[in-house]
Amino acid sequence: MLQVLTMTYLWLKAGHIIFVVFWMAGLFMLPRFFVYHQEAAPESPENAQWIERESKLLKIIMWPSLVLVWVLGMSLAVTLDSFAQGWFALKLALVIVLSAYHIWLARYAARLARGERKLTGKQLRLLNEVPGVAAALIVVLVVLKPF
Repeated sequence: MLQVLTMTYLWLKAGHIIFVVFWMAGLFMLPRFFVYHQEAAPESPENAQWIERESKLLKIIMWPSLVLVWVLGMSLAVTLDSFAQGWFALKLALVIVLSAYHIWLARYAARLARGERKLTGKQLRLLNEVPGVAAALIVVLVVLKPF
């Protein structure tokens, strides 16, 4: 029985890490797409291509990865009884922030598709730092478990 639980845990952990990597790649890539999208003329074929690319990135990679990160992560948390640990509470808060950022990116993609260009390329480049900072903090929390 212990072997089955161990293997289940390892598969959950492997799946969680795999989909975190996919999700983070999308969180880094989409704002960069926005920068290039905004540089395209509004009625150009290139503009239409960026709309399609952003939509595919969200639908094929980012949304499924977000769901699987949450499902597998919560399964791991239950398996390890992580909810009672301080480091996990902060990690969970950071994942909620990243999830909100993901939703904001999806909404901004919809605005771009409608022709609304509210942010500058510089602002989008700065926003691209959000997932990197959050990921670094999450890794430190998970590896070091400081509290």
